[in-house]
Amino acid sequence: MSVLRNLEAKLGSLVEGAFGRAFKTSVQPVELAHKLAKEMEDNQMVSVSRVYVPNHYRVFLSPQDREQFSSYEPALRKELSDYLLEHARQESLALTSRPQIEFHTDDRLDFGEFGIQAQLLAPPEEEHVAAAEPAAPSAGDFGHTMVYSPDRAVRTLDSVPDRRQALLVGDGRRNVLSGQRVVVGRSRECDVVLSDPNVSRRHAELRRGENGWHVVDLGSTNGVKVNGRRVEQMALRRGDRVTIGLTDLTFELD
Repeated sequence: MSVLRNLEAKLGSLVEGAFGRAFKTSVQPVELAHKLAKEMEDNQMVSVSRVYVPNHYRVFLSPQDREQFSSYEPALRKELSDYLLEHARQESLALTSRPQIEFHTDDRLDFGEFGIQAQLLAPPEEEHVAAAEPAAPSAGDFGHTMVYSPDRAVRTLDSVPDRRQALLVGDGRRNVLSGQRVVVGRSRECDVVLSDPNVSRRHAELRRGENGWHVVDLGSTNGVKVNGRRVEQMALRRGDRVTIGLTDLTFELD
């Protein structure tokens, strides 16, 4: 039996064994694995020598399905990650890190439906990366939520606009983010001015997209870090620590 078949059997056992006797749901782990692999292949990014695929996935479930998965969610996340890791290896697809799986609840989904968003975090800086398909997400940004249903054709799920006010908190100030783009740097012409000498004149930009805010390095000397990890661009979540130069700023939503 191949490694992938072994992983599929393990995924199936999550609902066929003790968990399955206690929890019945029409969303099956094996089907999640297959569709995650499909999204991996559909969102490729081509470099000079490799084909990179997303390493971060959000899975959206109806409230009923999410509740029934809750008791074994950590085990399921690991098995799905193992499955994607092996799938990428067998298909000669490159990953920048081990695949990470997140589960979220979406009230717009019916029982038995699930949605998937795919994201490529931190592509290698030394390689030129170009999107293989027009629909592929840009590095650090999530693509559309693709919804799979047992009785309907695959479809996209429209994003719900986030009406909360976004802020960058730190350096003794609370900077409200307004508009679609906010430039951070040492220049007085920037929207958020930092006095840190390690900050470039135009260091980074925060951009509002349909799925929220993300930070983009504008070719700075010392780079941008999110939660201690250097990034070229990355989607931001509430509580993320954004380091620009030597200045730590916290991304908040009110």
